[in-house]
Amino acid sequence: MKITLIREDRESGKETLSTCEADAWIDRIKTETKEEHVTRLRSMLLYTNPDSGGYYEHIDKLPRIYPSVEFGRSRDNGRKLKHYNGVVMLEVNHLAGLSEVELVKRQAALLPQTWAAFAGSSGRSVKIWVKFALPDGNLPVKEENMESFHAHAYRMAVQCYQPILPFPITLREPSMTQSCRMTLDAYPYFNRQAIPFCLEQPFGMPGEETFRQRQLTEKNPLSRLKPGYETSQTFTLLFETTLSKALNEMEEWKRDDDLQQLLVCLAEHCFKAGIPEEETVRQVMIHYFKQADETTVRTTVHNLYQECKGFGKKKSLTPEQITAFRLNEFMERRFEFRFNALTNDLEYRQRDSIHFYFKPVDQRVKNSIAMDALQEGIRVWDRDVNRYLSSNRVPLYNPVEDYLCNLGRWDGKDRVRALADLVPCNNPHWRELFYRWFLNMVAHWRGLDKLHSNSTSPLLVGAQGFRKSTYCRIILPPELRFGYTDSLDFKSKRDAELYLGRFMLINIDEFDQVSINQQGFLKHLLQKPVANLRKPYGSSIQEMRRYASFIGTSNQKDLLTDPSGSRRFICIEVTAPIDTNVTINYRQLYAQAMEAIVKGERYWFDDADEAILRETNREFEQMSPVEQLFHCYFRSPEEGEEGEYLSPMQILEHLRSKNRDIKLTASNVNHFGRILRKNNLEYKRTCKGIVYRVEKL
Repeated sequence: MKITLIREDRESGKETLSTCEADAWIDRIKTETKEEHVTRLRSMLLYTNPDSGGYYEHIDKLPRIYPSVEFGRSRDNGRKLKHYNGVVMLEVNHLAGLSEVELVKRQAALLPQTWAAFAGSSGRSVKIWVKFALPDGNLPVKEENMESFHAHAYRMAVQCYQPILPFPITLREPSMTQSCRMTLDAYPYFNRQAIPFCLEQPFGMPGEETFRQRQLTEKNPLSRLKPGYETSQTFTLLFETTLSKALNEMEEWKRDDDLQQLLVCLAEHCFKAGIPEEETVRQVMIHYFKQADETTVRTTVHNLYQECKGFGKKKSLTPEQITAFRLNEFMERRFEFRFNALTNDLEYRQRDSIHFYFKPVDQRVKNSIAMDALQEGIRVWDRDVNRYLSSNRVPLYNPVEDYLCNLGRWDGKDRVRALADLVPCNNPHWRELFYRWFLNMVAHWRGLDKLHSNSTSPLLVGAQGFRKSTYCRIILPPELRFGYTDSLDFKSKRDAELYLGRFMLINIDEFDQVSINQQGFLKHLLQKPVANLRKPYGSSIQEMRRYASFIGTSNQKDLLTDPSGSRRFICIEVTAPIDTNVTINYRQLYAQAMEAIVKGERYWFDDADEAILRETNREFEQMSPVEQLFHCYFRSPEEGEEGEYLSPMQILEHLRSKNRDIKLTASNVNHFGRILRKNNLEYKRTCKGIVYRVEKL
């Protein structure tokens, strides 16, 4: 593995770049050069402090070391990224001396992922190099993937190394170009056989804590269970066990006695068993619904849980702080909240085993939450509830990423092409074209290509009743079907661009109804990788991530009107009704796509694919009246025929002599020129403009 050394001369502005093997560089830092620049730098630092503004005059003689990347020279003599090494550099600074440096190096060497650890050029710091890799042992290839991988790797390295280091790690902004000066360390730690940390390719740069991350950090494993029948059965079994213990302790208690006596003992046992508080309340109400008052039960159980947790021991808090802490505890105990980043909706679910689905938070829900808090004795106002729900206390939730991260392993059965086979057609290329489009759709959901969009769209053409729209809808799994729409209004351009980040699959139903004037905007939507716009109630223009891929349906066959080409569409004539009454294993369907993408399979359309599209789409191209008229009076010269070169205006003038309805406007002439180009006529540029070689009939 090669690392990069760059030395800059501040006076001349020249930059010297070189690379060397990492183990060779480690050997170099064991001894000082004749100039002893590192030793002189350290001697100077002994008599200076950070605020003195001292500067070592020969600092440029010490090159900067870039362990994460291997640079080369581009044609314009600039830096060119050649290879990403998957190495993260951690820094421990402001050490007192050599003894602390050696202590940090010894501690870092305890982890097998430590590739190298050595003293910094100041002699008061330690640089730790940590290796990372993808699950298959490789490293990201695309630069945008490298950046997100490196950022998440840096965060993971800090979390793993900080607990074993006696001094704090100096936090830096994660960057592949993080570097350090040439140094001197007679006894550096270097492990050629370092085992890299395994890290999956992230979806994007690290951001706020997500709903999934917060769930995984829940300490109580019972609280991490998803609502459902099995979870309810688990809690029921645990509760029955704790109830049996409580009844054994309360031997004299009978069914008609005061429930409060049993409730105190029962709540304590439930807490020790790890049963969530809300589940305890629910189970008590089920068992003793005739005797129990919900408010009394909830208050008693809550007080017991608080007492067992050790609440109420701090007396130095202000009333505002106490209210904030109690509201925070109430919210986390009673509800699960998440902010859906795709729909921009706040969602909630009651925290027990029988509420399975998240619902939108409206004003009625907010008022109910405030009333429940007041009933528990928490003095909150509506603004306190709104402030909580609009803060980072509510984690972000991305339904697409959450779904794709929980698919499981692919079983090896080809389900994507089987989904394509549901469409009866005579196009032999349909299976492979659909497969490529499907991979492209999933890859853009993952955010792998931020410079391009999934600009190619299948168009299903067939008679009414062939279930074309139903087929488009079943491409998405039920969990993500909220991200499907077949109502796109081209008149509202702002809403149409908002749809790029709101929906995952947009069906342009009745594609033939898209007018020629709207074709330009449609092309713009298809190829736009991101949407830059101001969200509702927002004050600034933001870049919104695009999720949308497109598909279309039509009953008419002549529907492609763009004379510049048709490579953006996969036109398929449906020859019989599509069988949509099938059972689709969606998790395996999308697991196959994820597996292919992770292994680096091509998900974009190459030149060969586009050539196939242009060829197979010819029968779906709409021939305008002026083009039909052109073919009535002109043709392309055959071999041996001289023909004549005419401009689009001259050809139109000739056609106008046959049909006076043709208007010789600038836009019509330009449009006609594109039609001539589409017909592959020979042309050349002259002083009078572009002329085409034609033969009159």
